[in-house]
Amino acid sequence: MEEQKIVQRNLALQREWYGEPLGDRVRRLVVAYDISQAQLADVLGISAPMLSQVMSGRRAKIGNPSVLARMVMLERRVLTPGVAAGEKAAIAEALVQVRDSRPKVSMDTLPVDEGRAEQATLNRLRDLAVAEELSGAADLLATRYPALADLLRRAAEDS
Repeated sequence: MEEQKIVQRNLALQREWYGEPLGDRVRRLVVAYDISQAQLADVLGISAPMLSQVMSGRRAKIGNPSVLARMVMLERRVLTPGVAAGEKAAIAEALVQVRDSRPKVSMDTLPVDEGRAEQATLNRLRDLAVAEELSGAADLLATRYPALADLLRRAAEDS
């Protein structure tokens, strides 16, 4: 009974951290690339038993950010024409490229809480320009790009 509680807690944490249970994401990749879980584990750079534990909820997270980044890379490559069409050569090439990659983990490769992402964007804008520059850019963009102008104004306010 205790193990079941742990699994349920871990799956809830995965939903919070990754948007859904990792088992669902992994199963989609296995189907999309027509590979086994062990082959996927090799591409991701994780052991097959570790992948199994994450999928089943016996483990809550993938500890290595590069492994998660490779998973996201594979998810994005599913949308490329050759992979989406099921072309064996395109699938094999995608798998090799991702396996051999050394991804740099950033906000572009990992799921990010929207509130934190917006705050990070505001902070980055403040690092790049002073309040007067941000306000001036907002004024220039206001007519054609009001949402972007609003973001620049918010960054200027707290500079």
